[in-house]
Formats: sequence, structure tokens, C-alpha cells
Amino acid sequence: MSDRDLMDQEEIHSKVLRAGRRTYFFDVRSTKAGDYYLTITESKKFTHEDGSFHYKKHKIYLYKEDFEAFKENVEEMMDFIISEKGSEVISERHQKDFKKEEEEKPAVEVPSTESFTDVDFDDI
Repeated sequence: MSDRDLMDQEEIHSKVLRAGRRTYFFDVRSTKAGDYYLTITESKKFTHEDGSFHYKKHKIYLYKEDFEAFKENVEEMMDFIISEKGSEVISERHQKDFKKEEEEKPAVEVPSTESFTDVDFDDI
């Protein structure tokens, strides 16, 4: 069996999700025994000052025996985020008028003019 045939046998189904500089690949693959598992790959593009670029990839292998627990944990974490922060995206990248918390410091209080001494320039 050629390498190409072996690759076709292993890759069963794929889906791509592009999200800004990140791309997520969801691939169903086949084990040597003929069972299926899922790989989730995050690929992020990094650009150098000279215009060249490279990608960093991180991969998760997820087997059927872990599907239910994985799904429950992901759903719980997503539900928590939505209940705590809502579904609106709050970030510098997505909102032109976004201000970081440290930029939203209260204005410096200006002392009232009552504490100033009146000066008449005729006195000088």
C-alpha cells in the first residue's frame, strides 16, 4: 500500500474553521484497527518584520471513550462564559472604541478654586 493510500485510509472526514489569524482543523481519522478518532488542530499565523511568516500548530487527539466527558466540559465552560459575560465580543480587535480597564481610570480630581489665594497683580 502506498503512502497516499495509507493517508486516504486514515483521513475520513475534515472540516475547517477560519477565525482571524487562527485556523482550526477538525479531522476524523482511522486507527490501524479501523476505529475512528478526532484530531483538532489549531494553526496560528505569525508574521515577521520582514514580511515572512510561519505557523504554529497545536493538536489534540480525542478518542471515542472521552467524547462525552469532553463535550460536557466544553459545553459547561462555554455556558459559564456566556452567562458571566454575555455573547457580545469585547476586545480591542473587534471594537474600534474598546478601552482597556487601565485606560478607564477615573479622571484626576481638580481641586476647587476656593483653596487658591487671590493675587492682585497691582500688589507686585
